[in-house]
Amino acid sequence: MRVLFIGAALLTLIGSRQAQAQSWGNSQALLEPSGTQYFQNQYLANPAMAGADTGIHFNGAYRRQWTGIDGAPETKFFTADALFGYRVGGGINIFNDQAGLMNRTRVALSYAYHLPVGHNGQTLHFGLSLALNFQRVDYKNVNGDVTDPSIGAFNRRDNYFEGEYGMAYTDGHWNIQGALPNVRSLFTGDDKGVNGGGIFFTAASYKFFGDGPVSSIEPKLCYRGVKGYDNILDAGVNISFLNNVANVMGMYHTTKSVTAGVGVNIMQTVTLQVLYSTQTGGIKTYVDGAYEVGATVNLFGNKRTERVNTTL
Repeated sequence: MRVLFIGAALLTLIGSRQAQAQSWGNSQALLEPSGTQYFQNQYLANPAMAGADTGIHFNGAYRRQWTGIDGAPETKFFTADALFGYRVGGGINIFNDQAGLMNRTRVALSYAYHLPVGHNGQTLHFGLSLALNFQRVDYKNVNGDVTDPSIGAFNRRDNYFEGEYGMAYTDGHWNIQGALPNVRSLFTGDDKGVNGGGIFFTAASYKFFGDGPVSSIEPKLCYRGVKGYDNILDAGVNISFLNNVANVMGMYHTTKSVTAGVGVNIMQTVTLQVLYSTQTGGIKTYVDGAYEVGATVNLFGNKRTERVNTTL
């Protein structure tokens, strides 16, 4: 576990130094991650979580921001991951964001290695993703001259590859993570990302288990860097009920916004989550927040309740 703490500290230090190299302002990040990445689908934030559990997992999420405004951000997330063999997991992570004229797509393939370090479920997880990024101007939404040479020049830019590295420690209670979503640009200095993109991600949570109607309570802290904006602290909790049949979650972000959600688990196979995120502090008086729906399908995994020795 000492190795993971040292690694997580290095990730935070590297991410912070890279963040300081950016042009920081007082505005808060406009590009928020999916609310499902905090508890429902942690592979979205960290490639080390690909195949961290048995079975095959399909996750999808759809988010709509600023309803009633033309060109409002519309984001789709899809992942599939599995434990393929002895200690080896992998997955695919697809992201698409349409905002105004801009259409951005990211497709990543992930490899993960899960190393047991104890007899009670203690495990170190290491993950690496190779991602291909596409950025295009959507001609059909251009209100002007679509033959403008600058539009064509932007769309003729080469697609670019990016690497993502992550690691984690889990033991049934603790879940400690760190990830760098832009490894190539970190080492080459060639940063092709846009403002609002992630620079680093760290998180720590501890799950308490109960024997009554409350199945578990999991407080969580996250600290993440976002290109072009102040670093963000997320703090919240996920509470599961009736042997994980239902849950409620909430996260407060230092962007002066809140994410809240409720979910239901059907036969430990299908999980549905509905979330709402209030708008960030700077513009919340002018537009609505973001509505999100997430779904998970777990196949061929062990039907278990994640019970360990300590209870609430």
